[in-house]
Amino acid sequence: MKSLLTVLFLMMLQFFSAQEENMTYPDGVFGFEENKPQKIFTDWTRVRKQPDVKSEVTDSLKTNQQVMILKKEEVVLRLGERGANWYKISYQKGDQVSEGYVWGGNLCVGYRNKSGYDFLFGLSKTIDRKNKDYNEIIKQNIAGIKVIEGTNLVDEVYFDTGKGEEMSYATFTIESNHKLQNVELTLKAMVSGEACGIASYDQYVLFKDKKLVALPQLMNVGDADVYYHSEEFVFPNDKGGIPNAFIFKTEEMEKDDKDREKKKRSSKTYLWDGNSYKLK
Repeated sequence: MKSLLTVLFLMMLQFFSAQEENMTYPDGVFGFEENKPQKIFTDWTRVRKQPDVKSEVTDSLKTNQQVMILKKEEVVLRLGERGANWYKISYQKGDQVSEGYVWGGNLCVGYRNKSGYDFLFGLSKTIDRKNKDYNEIIKQNIAGIKVIEGTNLVDEVYFDTGKGEEMSYATFTIESNHKLQNVELTLKAMVSGEACGIASYDQYVLFKDKKLVALPQLMNVGDADVYYHSEEFVFPNDKGGIPNAFIFKTEEMEKDDKDREKKKRSSKTYLWDGNSYKLK
Protein backbone atom coordinates (compact mmCIF):
# COMPACT_ATOMS: atom_id res chain seq x y z
CA MET A 1 0.00 0.00 0.00
CA LYS A 2 2.86 2.32 0.94
CA SER A 3 4.52 1.70 -2.40
CA LEU A 4 1.30 2.50 -4.28
CA LEU A 5 0.88 5.79 -2.38
CA THR A 6 4.48 6.70 -3.10
CA VAL A 7 4.02 6.04 -6.81
CA LEU A 8 0.81 8.09 -6.88
CA PHE A 9 2.51 10.95 -5.04
CA LEU A 10 5.42 10.96 -7.50
CA MET A 11 3.03 10.92 -10.46
CA MET A 12 1.10 13.90 -9.08
CA LEU A 13 4.36 15.74 -8.42
CA GLN A 14 5.50 15.15 -11.99
CA PHE A 15 2.11 16.26 -13.31
CA PHE A 16 2.16 19.58 -11.47
CA SER A 17 5.83 20.12 -12.30
CA ALA A 18 5.06 19.61 -15.99
CA GLN A 19 2.17 22.05 -15.73
CA GLU A 20 4.45 24.63 -14.11
CA GLU A 21 7.05 24.23 -16.87
CA ASN A 22 4.42 24.68 -19.58
CA MET A 23 2.97 27.84 -18.09
CA THR A 24 3.67 31.06 -19.97
CA TYR A 25 4.46 34.19 -18.01
CA PRO A 26 4.42 37.80 -19.22
CA ASP A 27 7.44 40.07 -18.99
CA GLY A 28 6.97 42.94 -16.56
CA VAL A 29 7.71 45.63 -19.16
CA PHE A 30 4.42 44.73 -20.89
CA GLY A 31 2.26 45.22 -17.80
CA PHE A 32 -0.12 48.07 -18.65
CA GLU A 33 -2.76 49.58 -16.37
CA GLU A 34 -6.45 49.41 -17.17
CA ASN A 35 -8.24 52.69 -17.95
CA LYS A 36 -4.95 54.30 -18.92
CA PRO A 37 -3.87 55.58 -22.37
CA GLN A 38 -1.14 53.74 -24.26
CA LYS A 39 0.44 53.94 -27.71
CA ILE A 40 1.10 51.49 -30.52
CA PHE A 41 4.79 50.77 -31.20
CA THR A 42 4.73 48.10 -33.93
CA ASP A 43 3.46 49.49 -37.24
CA TRP A 44 0.27 47.91 -38.58
CA THR A 45 -0.51 46.17 -35.30
CA ARG A 46 -3.46 43.84 -35.82
CA VAL A 47 -6.64 44.36 -33.85
CA ARG A 48 -8.52 41.10 -33.30
CA LYS A 49 -12.07 40.17 -32.40
CA GLN A 50 -10.87 37.93 -29.55
CA PRO A 51 -7.58 37.65 -27.60
CA ASP A 52 -6.12 34.95 -29.84
CA VAL A 53 -3.75 34.94 -32.84
CA LYS A 54 -6.27 32.79 -34.72
CA SER A 55 -9.11 35.23 -34.13
CA GLU A 56 -10.51 37.41 -36.90
CA VAL A 57 -8.56 40.60 -37.68
CA THR A 58 -10.90 43.58 -37.50
CA ASP A 59 -8.45 46.44 -38.05
CA SER A 60 -4.78 47.45 -37.99
CA LEU A 61 -3.18 50.37 -36.17
CA LYS A 62 -0.14 52.43 -37.12
CA THR A 63 2.78 53.40 -34.92
CA ASN A 64 1.91 56.20 -32.45
CA GLN A 65 -1.85 55.51 -32.52
CA GLN A 66 -3.17 56.24 -29.05
CA VAL A 67 -5.39 53.59 -27.47
CA MET A 68 -7.16 53.20 -24.14
CA ILE A 69 -6.48 50.04 -22.14
CA LEU A 70 -9.89 48.69 -21.14
CA LYS A 71 -8.99 45.28 -19.75
CA LYS A 72 -5.95 43.10 -19.23
CA GLU A 73 -6.76 39.55 -20.33
CA GLU A 74 -5.35 36.50 -18.54
CA VAL A 75 -4.22 34.99 -21.85
CA VAL A 76 -0.45 35.33 -22.40
CA LEU A 77 1.31 34.91 -25.75
CA ARG A 78 5.07 34.41 -25.99
CA LEU A 79 6.85 35.19 -29.24
CA GLY A 80 10.56 34.47 -28.99
CA GLU A 81 11.81 36.10 -25.79
CA ARG A 82 8.81 38.43 -25.50
CA GLY A 83 5.86 37.36 -23.37
CA ALA A 84 2.83 39.62 -22.98
CA ASN A 85 -0.86 39.56 -22.09
CA TRP A 86 -3.58 40.41 -24.55
CA TYR A 87 -5.38 43.69 -23.91
CA LYS A 88 -8.86 44.85 -24.76
CA ILE A 89 -8.58 48.40 -26.10
CA SER A 90 -10.66 51.23 -27.49
CA TYR A 91 -9.34 53.70 -30.03
CA GLN A 92 -10.51 56.48 -32.31
CA LYS A 93 -10.05 56.82 -36.05
CA GLY A 94 -11.65 59.96 -37.38
CA ASP A 95 -15.09 60.19 -35.78
CA GLN A 96 -15.39 56.45 -35.12
CA VAL A 97 -14.53 54.79 -31.80
CA SER A 98 -13.81 51.06 -31.99
CA GLU A 99 -12.85 48.25 -29.65
CA GLY A 100 -10.81 45.07 -30.03
CA TYR A 101 -7.86 43.09 -28.73
CA VAL A 102 -4.14 43.63 -29.27
CA TRP A 103 -1.08 41.75 -28.05
CA GLY A 104 0.81 43.72 -25.39
CA GLY A 105 4.17 43.13 -27.06
CA ASN A 106 3.11 45.53 -29.83
CA LEU A 107 2.53 48.41 -27.42
CA CYS A 108 5.10 51.00 -26.36
CA VAL A 109 7.12 50.20 -23.28
CA GLY A 110 7.39 53.96 -22.80
CA TYR A 111 6.71 57.17 -24.70
CA ARG A 112 7.43 60.89 -24.30
CA ASN A 113 6.58 64.14 -26.08
CA LYS A 114 8.99 67.06 -26.43
CA SER A 115 9.28 70.06 -28.76
CA GLY A 116 6.51 68.79 -31.03
CA TYR A 117 7.98 65.28 -31.40
CA ASP A 118 6.70 61.96 -30.07
CA PHE A 119 9.45 59.63 -28.86
CA LEU A 120 8.47 55.95 -28.59
CA PHE A 121 10.34 53.09 -26.93
CA GLY A 122 9.37 49.46 -27.55
CA LEU A 123 10.52 45.88 -28.17
CA SER A 124 10.37 44.98 -31.83
CA LYS A 125 11.41 41.34 -32.17
CA THR A 126 13.61 38.42 -31.05
CA ILE A 127 16.47 37.23 -33.23
CA ASP A 128 18.84 34.25 -33.15
CA ARG A 129 22.45 35.24 -32.59
CA LYS A 130 25.57 33.09 -32.38
CA ASN A 131 27.45 33.24 -29.09
CA LYS A 132 31.11 32.99 -30.13
CA ASP A 133 32.32 32.20 -26.61
CA TYR A 134 30.20 29.06 -26.27
CA ASN A 135 29.56 28.29 -29.96
CA GLU A 136 25.79 28.24 -29.52
CA ILE A 137 22.75 30.13 -30.75
CA ILE A 138 21.10 32.45 -28.22
CA LYS A 139 17.85 34.40 -28.32
CA GLN A 140 18.35 38.17 -28.35
CA ASN A 141 15.65 40.80 -27.93
CA ILE A 142 15.84 43.86 -30.14
CA ALA A 143 14.44 47.17 -28.89
CA GLY A 144 13.90 50.40 -30.74
CA ILE A 145 13.29 54.11 -30.34
CA LYS A 146 11.20 55.97 -32.90
CA VAL A 147 10.67 59.69 -33.46
CA ILE A 148 7.31 60.76 -34.85
CA GLU A 149 6.36 64.25 -36.03
CA GLY A 150 2.63 64.47 -36.60
CA THR A 151 1.94 61.24 -38.48
CA ASN A 152 5.39 60.95 -40.07
CA LEU A 153 8.24 58.72 -38.91
CA VAL A 154 11.27 61.01 -38.60
CA ASP A 155 13.92 58.47 -37.57
CA GLU A 156 14.41 55.20 -35.67
CA VAL A 157 17.26 53.22 -34.10
CA TYR A 158 17.46 49.64 -32.82
CA PHE A 159 19.62 47.97 -30.18
CA ASP A 160 19.95 44.80 -28.06
CA THR A 161 18.11 44.44 -24.74
CA GLY A 162 19.00 40.96 -23.49
CA LYS A 163 16.58 38.11 -22.78
CA GLY A 164 13.11 37.82 -21.28
CA GLU A 165 14.43 37.45 -17.73
CA GLU A 166 16.02 40.90 -18.09
CA MET A 167 12.70 42.61 -18.87
CA SER A 168 10.99 42.85 -15.51
CA TYR A 169 11.16 46.62 -15.36
CA ALA A 170 11.75 49.49 -17.77
CA THR A 171 12.01 53.28 -17.87
CA PHE A 172 12.14 55.80 -20.69
CA THR A 173 13.21 59.37 -19.97
CA ILE A 174 14.28 62.57 -21.69
CA GLU A 175 17.44 64.25 -20.43
CA SER A 176 19.29 67.43 -21.37
CA ASN A 177 21.80 67.64 -24.21
CA HIS A 178 24.58 67.12 -21.60
CA LYS A 179 26.40 70.04 -23.25
CA LEU A 180 27.20 68.02 -26.35
CA GLN A 181 27.51 70.18 -29.45
CA ASN A 182 24.43 70.33 -31.75
CA VAL A 183 22.49 67.88 -29.55
CA GLU A 184 18.93 68.96 -28.78
CA LEU A 185 18.17 66.34 -26.12
CA THR A 186 19.15 62.89 -24.87
CA LEU A 187 16.87 59.88 -24.58
CA LYS A 188 17.54 57.12 -22.07
CA ALA A 189 15.89 53.69 -22.27
CA MET A 190 16.51 51.16 -19.52
CA VAL A 191 15.41 47.54 -19.01
CA SER A 192 16.22 45.49 -15.95
CA GLY A 193 15.68 42.15 -14.24
CA GLU A 194 14.66 41.92 -10.60
CA ALA A 195 16.86 39.04 -9.38
CA CYS A 196 20.52 39.05 -8.36
CA GLY A 197 22.83 38.23 -11.25
CA ILE A 198 20.34 39.50 -13.85
CA ALA A 199 21.71 42.38 -15.90
CA SER A 200 20.20 45.78 -16.57
CA TYR A 201 20.86 47.70 -19.79
CA ASP A 202 20.97 51.47 -20.30
CA GLN A 203 20.72 52.82 -23.82
CA TYR A 204 21.45 56.50 -24.42
CA VAL A 205 20.34 58.01 -27.73
CA LEU A 206 21.18 61.55 -28.85
CA PHE A 207 18.64 63.56 -30.87
CA LYS A 208 20.03 66.14 -33.29
CA ASP A 209 18.83 67.61 -36.59
CA LYS A 210 15.94 65.11 -36.65
CA LYS A 211 18.38 62.21 -36.36
CA LEU A 212 18.90 59.64 -33.62
CA VAL A 213 22.43 58.59 -32.64
CA ALA A 214 22.70 55.53 -30.36
CA LEU A 215 25.66 55.55 -27.99
CA PRO A 216 27.45 52.36 -26.83
CA GLN A 217 25.18 50.40 -24.51
CA LEU A 218 25.80 50.28 -20.76
CA MET A 219 25.40 47.06 -18.76
CA ASN A 220 25.22 46.68 -14.99
CA VAL A 221 25.01 43.42 -13.05
CA GLY A 222 25.75 42.22 -9.55
CA ASP A 223 25.07 39.58 -6.92
CA ALA A 224 24.65 40.96 -3.39
CA ASP A 225 28.12 41.64 -1.93
CA VAL A 226 29.87 38.94 -3.96
CA TYR A 227 30.58 40.81 -7.20
CA TYR A 228 29.39 43.60 -9.44
CA HIS A 229 30.12 45.05 -12.86
CA SER A 230 29.05 48.63 -13.51
CA GLU A 231 29.28 50.91 -16.54
CA GLU A 232 28.48 54.62 -16.83
CA PHE A 233 29.03 57.68 -19.00
CA VAL A 234 30.63 60.89 -17.82
CA PHE A 235 29.22 63.67 -20.02
CA PRO A 236 30.65 67.20 -20.40
CA ASN A 237 28.18 68.56 -17.83
CA ASP A 238 29.11 65.90 -15.25
CA LYS A 239 31.87 66.20 -12.65
CA GLY A 240 35.09 65.13 -14.36
CA GLY A 241 33.58 65.60 -17.82
CA ILE A 242 35.49 67.13 -20.73
CA PRO A 243 34.18 69.30 -23.62
CA ASN A 244 32.96 67.63 -26.82
CA ALA A 245 33.42 64.10 -25.50
CA PHE A 246 31.92 61.48 -23.22
CA ILE A 247 33.86 59.03 -21.06
CA PHE A 248 32.87 55.36 -20.79
CA LYS A 249 33.81 54.20 -17.26
CA THR A 250 33.82 50.59 -16.02
CA GLU A 251 34.24 49.28 -12.49
CA GLU A 252 34.32 45.65 -11.35
CA MET A 253 34.47 44.14 -7.86
CA GLU A 254 34.82 40.53 -6.82
CA LYS A 255 35.48 39.03 -3.39
CA ASP A 256 38.11 36.35 -2.98
CA ASP A 257 38.06 33.28 -0.70
CA LYS A 258 39.02 35.44 2.27
CA ASP A 259 36.17 37.89 1.64
CA ARG A 260 38.54 40.60 0.42
CA GLU A 261 37.37 42.96 -2.31
CA LYS A 262 39.31 43.12 -5.53
CA LYS A 263 38.41 46.07 -7.74
CA LYS A 264 39.30 46.92 -11.32
CA ARG A 265 38.58 50.21 -13.05
CA SER A 266 38.98 51.26 -16.66
CA SER A 267 37.82 54.04 -18.96
CA LYS A 268 37.86 55.12 -22.57
CA THR A 269 36.97 58.41 -24.18
CA TYR A 270 34.73 58.99 -27.18
CA LEU A 271 35.12 62.28 -29.07
CA TRP A 272 31.95 64.01 -30.30
CA ASP A 273 32.24 66.35 -33.34
CA GLY A 274 28.65 67.54 -33.37
CA ASN A 275 27.48 64.81 -35.74
CA SER A 276 29.05 61.51 -34.67
CA TYR A 277 31.44 60.00 -32.16
CA LYS A 278 34.67 58.04 -32.38
CA LEU A 279 37.01 56.39 -29.91
CA LYS A 280 39.88 58.65 -28.96
